[in-house]
Amino acid sequence: MFYQYLKRAQKKFLNALSAREYIQYLTELLHYDLNVHLARTHPNPFNKWGQKVFSQTDEDGLTFEIIRRIGIENGVFAEYGVGDGLENNTLALVACGWHGFWVGGGDLAFTPPKGDEISKFVYLKNWITLENILSLTRQGLKAISKSNIDVISLDLDGNDIFFVEELLRNNFLPQLFIVEYNGKFAPPIRFSIKYEKDFHWQGDDYMGASLMSYNDLFKKYGYFLVCCNSISGTNAFFVSEKFKHLFTEIPEDISLVFSPQRFFSNQRSGHRTSLKTIARLFEK
Repeated sequence: MFYQYLKRAQKKFLNALSAREYIQYLTELLHYDLNVHLARTHPNPFNKWGQKVFSQTDEDGLTFEIIRRIGIENGVFAEYGVGDGLENNTLALVACGWHGFWVGGGDLAFTPPKGDEISKFVYLKNWITLENILSLTRQGLKAISKSNIDVISLDLDGNDIFFVEELLRNNFLPQLFIVEYNGKFAPPIRFSIKYEKDFHWQGDDYMGASLMSYNDLFKKYGYFLVCCNSISGTNAFFVSEKFKHLFTEIPEDISLVFSPQRFFSNQRSGHRTSLKTIARLFEK
């Protein structure tokens, strides 16, 4: 009885849609089904935890499961390259009450509230280079009165691997490091662009570094690869080796952890983010 009622309600809903709305409905339905399929069939079992909150695709769920396993609550985050602030890898951590800072070259779509006490969050508007990334990091930590970072996310569409190495070499060693890799270059390919201080991505395949190159770098500093997000194949999650015993299901073969790039999967899903929602998050 309930099933028949549901079918009638669905039919009534679909009949009320315009042709454009109906196409959008079918597109979102197919998009959702594809995402579920990619997560469930990925050779890395960890990818089933993928979920979108404020991330581009499924990165938030992967982050939540990692920090749950390693036992971080109310931690500290830093993100380099956050766009307008409405869609990135650490806004969900703001929603969980974390302290942190962002660094980026553009304007945010909102103005974070400033309290009378020590700030829980600060945005540093600045073009990031090898010459200033350390000073910007120290400035961000000072502004929130913290000395260590638990989660770092870095997505700058270009010189990323050089910035990651500079942070690691100078003892900024978070428990979780999220990086954007160039998903065109599958293991065992090692590739990275040459460092250019004023590099601007042109939307082609000359950007960033391959997963294999990142894996080589992180191994030197005591990290292991937990996963690559399955939906878009753009973000890799590296965790401190001391927690490896908590991730026994992760394949040792990097080719089974790798996800190829799927830019067609970056379609917006769910309701758009409201500035009122953002303001509410920063009240916590």
